[in-house]
Amino acid sequence: MAAVKNKIRRFISVFVLVAICSCKEAKEPEAFNKESVAFEIEQMLIDYHSAMNKGGLMAEFDYLDDSPDFFWVPPGYETALTYDSVRTILTSNSKSLRSVKFHWDTLRVFPLSTTVGSYTGIVKGQMVDTSGAETNVSIIESGTLIKRTDGWKLLNGQSAVLNSKIDSVIK
Repeated sequence: MAAVKNKIRRFISVFVLVAICSCKEAKEPEAFNKESVAFEIEQMLIDYHSAMNKGGLMAEFDYLDDSPDFFWVPPGYETALTYDSVRTILTSNSKSLRSVKFHWDTLRVFPLSTTVGSYTGIVKGQMVDTSGAETNVSIIESGTLIKRTDGWKLLNGQSAVLNSKIDSVIK
């Protein structure tokens, strides 16, 4: 019985010693060039609007992360939509639009690492439907981007229309 107790004590001692030796201090995140990452993200967001200005809503897909981690809360929605839901909506809406023109009125980028960043800004735009009717919009948007092997992608975010009739009633 004493031999068993000694074996158990030795095992516990070895286990505690291994546990203590394997503990390491948490590493500080590696330093990275925030200006360079911010420039990459800003360029991607500018290219995103340029692509839509040329190719319509369908051009968005080159800039959306099609992983299961993707979600977006578009204007007028109260819940986050998956990539597949966003794809369905954009595909349907693209058929009713002759053109879209978007540009950043304001844009702030926050690099979080070399592969993740967030942003916020105001988008100004004009949409022309197939009958020629024009709609001017102002949208506030924020989101998270992730750098994949094929470049920066919108991972998640939300957007809301700013120039609604409600704004004039409240003021």
